[in-house]
Amino acid sequence: MKDKIILMIKGFFIGVANVIPGVSGGTLAITMGIYEQLIKAVSHFFSDLKENIKLVISVGLGAGLAILLMSKIIGYSLEHYPIPTTIFFIELILGGMPVIFKKVKNHYISIPNLLIFLITFIIVISLSFLDSGDRVVNFNNLNIIGYIILFLVGMISAATMVIPGISGSFILMLLGYYKPIIDTISDLTNFDNLVNNILILFPFGMGILIGIVLISKIIEYLLKKHEIKTYCAIIGIVLASIILIFKPLLSLPYDFIQIVISLILGIIGYFIAYKLGDE
Repeated sequence: MKDKIILMIKGFFIGVANVIPGVSGGTLAITMGIYEQLIKAVSHFFSDLKENIKLVISVGLGAGLAILLMSKIIGYSLEHYPIPTTIFFIELILGGMPVIFKKVKNHYISIPNLLIFLITFIIVISLSFLDSGDRVVNFNNLNIIGYIILFLVGMISAATMVIPGISGSFILMLLGYYKPIIDTISDLTNFDNLVNNILILFPFGMGILIGIVLISKIIEYLLKKHEIKTYCAIIGIVLASIILIFKPLLSLPYDFIQIVISLILGIIGYFIAYKLGDE
């Protein structure tokens, strides 16, 4: 029972991460020590069905609850308290970094591995120069093409969930789907519009489901055949993503109280990730 609760808590933070633009659920999965477990469980779901169901359902329930319950709260927190909220999630990532470094600690870091680290670091940093744009998709009167596109957008979103350091929220913003999807999820409690909301979220959800399976198999292959190179790439992606998340804070006004609250939340976030990463 304790294991299930811990997995749900980890899933909860992964779910919250997927709601925040710039934060990657895949990164949180790595720093909390369940990334490889999830990849293996999804890629070989039927090989150890009982354990895989326990893992996927526990993490999935936590993530689903986070997305359903926290989408409005996170939106409010980012709008009114962006610095403390962002610092909390940066420290959630930093608190789990020792878990990642352990993967390459006792291995010789070659020039090719360093190049992989630098290339992935630079690629992710370059995302900061992309304009998220003001385009917003309208879900009113969707036709069959619109539902197919929703499915494909779900698959793209799945890739960002599985690949650490790449924010699914940011990619959805680029495509113009972030706000409509978040609004639809938030509106699920409106029973007058429930059927329409389900019709929108179903193809998107199926795209995510199928995409996660396909991308997981690719990641599993890379971890199995090129583990150190893959983790060098992951470290580059994660460190670059931390810079991207922190960058917008430099232009925001702040005061002493915000600094104190940010430090407290940062310590809490680091401690949570550090402890969960060891579980």
